[in-house]
Amino acid sequence: MTRKFDIIVVGGGHAGCEAAAAAARMGACTALVTFSRDTVGAMSCNPAIGGLGKGHLVREVDAFDGLIARAADHAAIHYRMLNQSKGAAVQGPRVQADRRRYKAAIHGLLDAQTDLEIVEGEAAALLFAEGRADRVVGLTLASGEALNAGAVVLATGTFLNARMFCGPDISTGGRVGELAAQRLGDQLRALDLPIARLKTGTPPRLDGRTVDWGALDEQPSDGLDWTMSALGAGRAAPQLYCAITRTNARTHEIIRGALDRSPLYTGAIDALGPRYCPSIEDKVVRFGDRDGHQVFLEPEGLDDHLVYPNGISTSLPVDAQIALVRSMKGLELAEIVQRGYAVEYDHIDPRALDSTLGVRGVAGLYCAGQINGTTGYEEAAAQGLVAGINAAAFAGGSAPMILDRASSYIGVMIDDLVLQGITEPYRMLTARAEYRLRLRADNAASRLTPIAIAQRCVGAERRRWFDGREADRARVLAALSKEFTAATLAGAEIRVALDGGRRSLYDWMRFPDIGIAEIARVSDAFESVAPDLVEEIAEDARYAPYLARQESEIRELRANESVPIDADLDYRSIAGLSNEMKERLEAARPATLAAASRIRGITPAALSAILVQTRRRAA
Repeated sequence: MTRKFDIIVVGGGHAGCEAAAAAARMGACTALVTFSRDTVGAMSCNPAIGGLGKGHLVREVDAFDGLIARAADHAAIHYRMLNQSKGAAVQGPRVQADRRRYKAAIHGLLDAQTDLEIVEGEAAALLFAEGRADRVVGLTLASGEALNAGAVVLATGTFLNARMFCGPDISTGGRVGELAAQRLGDQLRALDLPIARLKTGTPPRLDGRTVDWGALDEQPSDGLDWTMSALGAGRAAPQLYCAITRTNARTHEIIRGALDRSPLYTGAIDALGPRYCPSIEDKVVRFGDRDGHQVFLEPEGLDDHLVYPNGISTSLPVDAQIALVRSMKGLELAEIVQRGYAVEYDHIDPRALDSTLGVRGVAGLYCAGQINGTTGYEEAAAQGLVAGINAAAFAGGSAPMILDRASSYIGVMIDDLVLQGITEPYRMLTARAEYRLRLRADNAASRLTPIAIAQRCVGAERRRWFDGREADRARVLAALSKEFTAATLAGAEIRVALDGGRRSLYDWMRFPDIGIAEIARVSDAFESVAPDLVEEIAEDARYAPYLARQESEIRELRANESVPIDADLDYRSIAGLSNEMKERLEAARPATLAAASRIRGITPAALSAILVQTRRRAA
């Protein structure tokens, strides 16, 4: 039996769901292939969305009418704006989600896509055009059924040739109770793609009824009214509090005493894990001078007694897990419901991809999520969005979408991946972005929804909301363009130096004592305008000189992006390049001079040599 689709997406995690939904929104007939419909949208690890850098990605996916932010708002039982005391550029919206409500929300959003079908089954092998190994045309299932398509997106998460570890126990699978994608993993290795191993892990889940909550410090929701999605209707679910405990000297003694049974230290696992989210074993070994590490106890749901102890990811044997948990304050009688474990899995070196997340040399094949060496729901969702849009564009014969470092955190992440590769699971951080003042979480829609509209990737509700918002923005900016003297402002009891200056209200907002409240004393510019838009405009005004300075840098960046480098350029033949430079350039195959400049170790002299060789070939 053979069925025909425009797009096939393999994997029901965050990357797969966003890829399938994006392609369907663009009108592509899309199949989402997964082992089980019930696991679609499941949160494998921490039931939390967002954070520093990650919250930016969530808002950016939402700007494209994606799923993750709307599902997060539906399920959020705890909201917290990280770095709230700092500037908007580095603040990170984060929510703790009810695991069941989140999955239900994802199912509801997928069901609303008329061009999307969920297909249950194991993805056994990619199908190639007859006589060609460079053009993917579909997929075969383990059942023998063939699915033909114009493009395939692999969003396989931690399931490719995956193994799970808990002490000496080793089993096959990418998540508790689920199979590994072995046949597909073996085929990808046979295609001679650059494949390596990574590992991730998860902590034990605790029975919240056995936690002494009264002995611990509470961490409530922040009490504000922001939401993850621009279309969020407010905080829909009751809010719970999290709690904080700490490891201690006894905890560390237990962990050190069990290291000889940890697969991380016995050699059973030799793959690298995420440096920014290490296991508790790694924390104790690497930071031996620390007397304790914070552990956040995060409820998994309103009607669920499970608690996620964020900070003690582990693959130690169960008896050691019980002992280390019960050594901490408030957890002396805690019961473990599900043991912690580590997962080791295959991933593709992302330097084998181009900026569309397509596999170089294999037309019609795209990859998103942990298969590309990343970690986290947010990174996966963002890649799924880009892969789905570009797969649909490829299948439909339209131009691809490429986001650059100046447009989005998504662009930063993809550029990092395809140029630099990875040595550990990649995690988004605000420090990775050069243009943080431009790429704030609060202005994601302003930056990216116009691009989404051009890609035909937004629904009618989002388009109405955005058009109304832009109309409000134009009205506010027109009102703020009105000029006022310092004396006039002083007359409204606004602290300002009487220097005789006459400036627009927008320019006056750069001054430290003039904010939204002060402007409201002399203008009705902000009346009947959404507070989040008012805050966004105020941030733009506050940092206007710095943003203008960055614009010149961005113009130079984009000028260099317009200088193409041939995909088959022989770097070995260019005099003046070190062997290390040649190896990195060959692995990354930068498409432009600007991309080559961002590869580690490539000097200005090397760029000049590349430019000369490129011009010779073009002559």
